[in-house]
Amino acid sequence: MNRKLSLLGPYAVTLAAVVAAALTAWHLWQYYTEAPWTRDGHVRADVIQVAPDVSGLVTAVMVDGNAWVRRGQVLFVVDEARFSLALRVAQAEAASARAALALARRDPAAADSAQGRVATADAAVDVASLNLARCRVTSPVDGYVSDRLPRAGDFASRGRPALSVVASGTQFVEGYFEETKLPAIRVGSAAEVHIMGLPTPLRGRVQSIAPGIEDQDRSSGPNMLPSVNPTFNWVRLAQRIPVRIALDKVPPGVRLIAGQTATVRIRDAHE
Repeated sequence: MNRKLSLLGPYAVTLAAVVAAALTAWHLWQYYTEAPWTRDGHVRADVIQVAPDVSGLVTAVMVDGNAWVRRGQVLFVVDEARFSLALRVAQAEAASARAALALARRDPAAADSAQGRVATADAAVDVASLNLARCRVTSPVDGYVSDRLPRAGDFASRGRPALSVVASGTQFVEGYFEETKLPAIRVGSAAEVHIMGLPTPLRGRVQSIAPGIEDQDRSSGPNMLPSVNPTFNWVRLAQRIPVRIALDKVPPGVRLIAGQTATVRIRDAHE
């Protein structure tokens, strides 16, 4: 009997190892195919495109590329000479309108007309003053400016972005999850985020799930009718849906950069 048991021992060990390997393989298969996780994630942030409100030559750039700036700090200056002259002209016209009003006091009809011209001239002074003030383009938020800055001598056009500012404290993570994994994702679910290059993971929560993505097989024709691709791929790949992750806390000394690669794992909503 003991001899038989000794002969069965190696087989039992081998069988146990095979069962353990099978269970491990099954667990890994379930994890990689069913668990809501993705390696297709990126750090995002609010990026404000700063454009001048007036057109003109750039006379001075007051910041360096990638520099930290505060809200209201001057970034660059558009040539103020022309707008300064425009303000002086508007002020002179306002003074002339007031002089005409003083002469027209005796005639009520003429006085009303002169009063209207004074109001128009005062409004022109306000507009000219505003344009002169807008020559100094300031940062709308605290953050970091981009490395692509205008240069002195460039022509800045009104409404056309001249640089961008990455707003501080607005960083979040966006993960692209396969549509087959969305049933396991809920708003408020806990998330574990691994940023490439950082030794420790970050914690966060699912803030929102994108309500729609672009349909690449459909477009609008010239008659405002849908144009559908007549071909059909037998290999159907799961679409990836953006899921926004709000980070709970960023450790001191860790600087998140928009565009960094991230791996996102969704946990149970109560974790």
